[in-house]
Amino acid sequence: MVMSVMLVVEATYNCVVSLGVKVIGWRPEWRFKWEPLAGADEEKGTGEYPMVMVQIPMYNELEVYKLSIGTACELNWPKDRIIVQVLDDSTDPFIKNLVELECESWASKGVNIKYAIRSSRKGFKAGALKKGMECDYAKQCEYIAIFDADFQPEPDFLLRTVPFLMHNPDIALVQARWAFVNDTTSLLTRVQKMFFDYHFKVEQEAGSATFAFFSFNGTAGVWRTTAINEAGGWKDRTTVEDMDLAVRATLHGWKFVYVGDIRVKSELPSTYGAYCRQQFRWSCGGANLFRKMAMDVLIAKDVSLLKKFYMLYSFFLVRRVVAPMVACILYNIIVPVSVMIPELFLPIWGVAYIPMALLIITAIRNPRNLHIMPFWILFENVMTLHRMRAALTGLLELSGFNQWIVTKKAGNNFEDNVVPLLHKTKKRLRDRVNFLEIGFSVFLILCASYNLIFHGTTSYYFNLYLQGIAFLLLGFNFTGTCACCQ
Repeated sequence: MVMSVMLVVEATYNCVVSLGVKVIGWRPEWRFKWEPLAGADEEKGTGEYPMVMVQIPMYNELEVYKLSIGTACELNWPKDRIIVQVLDDSTDPFIKNLVELECESWASKGVNIKYAIRSSRKGFKAGALKKGMECDYAKQCEYIAIFDADFQPEPDFLLRTVPFLMHNPDIALVQARWAFVNDTTSLLTRVQKMFFDYHFKVEQEAGSATFAFFSFNGTAGVWRTTAINEAGGWKDRTTVEDMDLAVRATLHGWKFVYVGDIRVKSELPSTYGAYCRQQFRWSCGGANLFRKMAMDVLIAKDVSLLKKFYMLYSFFLVRRVVAPMVACILYNIIVPVSVMIPELFLPIWGVAYIPMALLIITAIRNPRNLHIMPFWILFENVMTLHRMRAALTGLLELSGFNQWIVTKKAGNNFEDNVVPLLHKTKKRLRDRVNFLEIGFSVFLILCASYNLIFHGTTSYYFNLYLQGIAFLLLGFNFTGTCACCQ
């Protein structure tokens, strides 16, 4: 109950701040100086334009490599003031050769593009980014823009973001918002979009507007090279190297800016398994980083006491630990078990009013998705099981806490049909069926049936049946891909 109160207070605070920002029309330009880059023809490469490097880390990205490299090479910036660096960790020789040929093709068009590989994948994405910054040409660049392989920035991305860094020497990062090319493909992608919309509209907006601090999203952002180096560079000690760098930079006094008006197209995980692995990595890494950096935040000298409280309590404790714990333990375990234990009393405000408050808070910031809300509630209820397991794994550093699995891309916006796709492999039974979800569905349906027959003073069976059905459907990997659900 205490944890649920902590969660609703945190959500309410963030929602109030983000709503206030929207109502008054607050923009980052009100707080930080921003002026457009003027001057002569951009092709002349005037000295007003700083040197920028665009990093594209990739790993066997057959479906999207052309798209990501192409959009980066077409950014509006003087050709002699930009370097595109493709960090290819691919293990498939065929894909590796295709990526290298694509880089050579753009180089022949006059683009300053570098193809970089490593002898091993040590450190995964963080290791690749760190290796890329050790190159001699990288040391000439004042700013580093980072895009994952499925991200497609608009040509004016640098023209809209870099001025924040140029005119404000205390800013380390400018983060843009994600947009999605496949958000209407299925119910799975629709509910994912609601999750990410809440993250950007509420959490990122509130953090930027109040403390100029939030977690770097790992892509669609521009960093000041000095800030990265001062913070200690990229580290591979957790699976959230982006959050790790953001926290360390903040402890050195740097500020961040989130610009929601700038959107970068990307791709949502198209399968339930891929989304679960992505969420496990993020939840596990966030909880593990809390364990590693709590003391560093406490003793930091360049951070105010109020900001320390925000980072430790709101950013880490509530979001990375309390949120997944209370959602899973209370609604998936305690409430179902309570129907068989009459002596167990659960106050109405804990099992009804607080969930309703959280639902209203989410609905306020997603008014266009009200028709998807019931599916989102049930889907998130299932996901709490994975997030709680991930949070405990990271917090206690259990087996697999530092495991990294790259999210497979489908290439929804890929138009070049000449490039062959990877052959599909036969799925084993355990890949087609999720036994954990099916087991929980049986448990919930049994509890619901017991409550229906011996309901006593509590009647949770309707909700429990819905939860059990949601677990069952996702247990068999049904994610709304049939025509009637799209």
